[in-house]
Amino acid sequence: MIFNVILSSEDKYTVSEQEKVIDFTREDSFSYTFWKDKNLLPHWYDKKALDLLYISLAVFAADRLCLRNDAEDGWSRNIEIHMPVMNLSVWNQNKELLEKLLSFLSGDFYTFVFREREETGIEKSCYETYLKVDKDKIKDYDRLCMFSGGMDSFIGAIDLLERNEGKTLFVSHYGGGKGTKEFQDALKEKFIQAYDVEKRDFHQYYAKVVAGEEDTTRTRSFMFFSHAIVLASALEKNVEIVIPENGLISLNIPSTFSRLGTSSTRTTHPYYLRMFQELLNRLQLDIHFINPYQFKTKGEMLIECKNKEFVENNLSSTMSCSHPDNGRMLKETEARHCGYCLPCVIRQAAIKKAGMHDQSTYRDREFKIVKEARTILNSYRLGIEKYNPKYAFLTVQQSGPIEEKIEEYANLYVRGMNELKDYLEEI
Repeated sequence: MIFNVILSSEDKYTVSEQEKVIDFTREDSFSYTFWKDKNLLPHWYDKKALDLLYISLAVFAADRLCLRNDAEDGWSRNIEIHMPVMNLSVWNQNKELLEKLLSFLSGDFYTFVFREREETGIEKSCYETYLKVDKDKIKDYDRLCMFSGGMDSFIGAIDLLERNEGKTLFVSHYGGGKGTKEFQDALKEKFIQAYDVEKRDFHQYYAKVVAGEEDTTRTRSFMFFSHAIVLASALEKNVEIVIPENGLISLNIPSTFSRLGTSSTRTTHPYYLRMFQELLNRLQLDIHFINPYQFKTKGEMLIECKNKEFVENNLSSTMSCSHPDNGRMLKETEARHCGYCLPCVIRQAAIKKAGMHDQSTYRDREFKIVKEARTILNSYRLGIEKYNPKYAFLTVQQSGPIEEKIEEYANLYVRGMNELKDYLEEI
């Protein structure tokens, strides 16, 4: 499927009669909130980082508009994006790498055709506003941290704040429906009450494709990270972007529990992050990804958290479920964990491992209420039955190449599987 991205009403570029237009100038087509926040950072955004942001938004839009069921194999799509950028030569030089990392992330086949553009009206307008900002309102940061509202990001934020080493800017993204923004907001308020942080230390963004129907959206994280990269570029120094996620999820081992493709994610897979880091290096952005929990299970993250009392008291304010708003079909008014999807199971196994009391609400944690829950439980049990720690070295490489520290990843996998096994044996 061919997509033509329009960033300016003056752009008359066309591809063919078969193209689908992603028009950033029309909110009835595509809406996003990045420019609704004032830039109160030390510098204006890097143009290459802005290009990356728009590319990520376009990819997210294409992901939502192109149905996997229409693909020849029912999954992998051919997506061609015609994209205006400010740094044409740079993006043409790195086109192959960009296509490769996105294809690995989503399981699709990406092709980009870049064309040169000038600054858009909204970019110029926001820059003029930035020049008039009272410099006393400007705030510098030492790092950024991705903050999804899940348990891992909650622990990551706690550990950073407990270290009290400089200032951290927390970056969030949420989609439509309930179950994400509400939890992010609740945790933000708890942090403001407990630590030396304020509302402006939390940046929260939204993007919506009005006609988007495809729900798999495996490229969402690419857009999430790209927002953080733009903000980091405005610091104009060596900056770390902390991505707190347990290592078992990062490995994304597909055969573990007969997982469906729609449930799978390579968001923090080491191979994907290595390619993304290479792209940032080639763009000459002095920004570096770090996942301090790459070799930790979720249970180990809980046990080693720098403020165990705070994390335990607020577990119910975190959201781990892959589909937190599915309860609306059952006329539930509030988002909650389903209890049986893989992220929910890993969450509950971790809490059990840490010996903590879980006050979270689950729709069906015993796999007895929801029709498909029993089938899902059987797939988990089959996965545990087939699991053999002797082959961990090979298993951890099934989802993507791992070029270093393979033994550490294998040991992590064994510990993570043992957490899950201990939990599932009691059901």
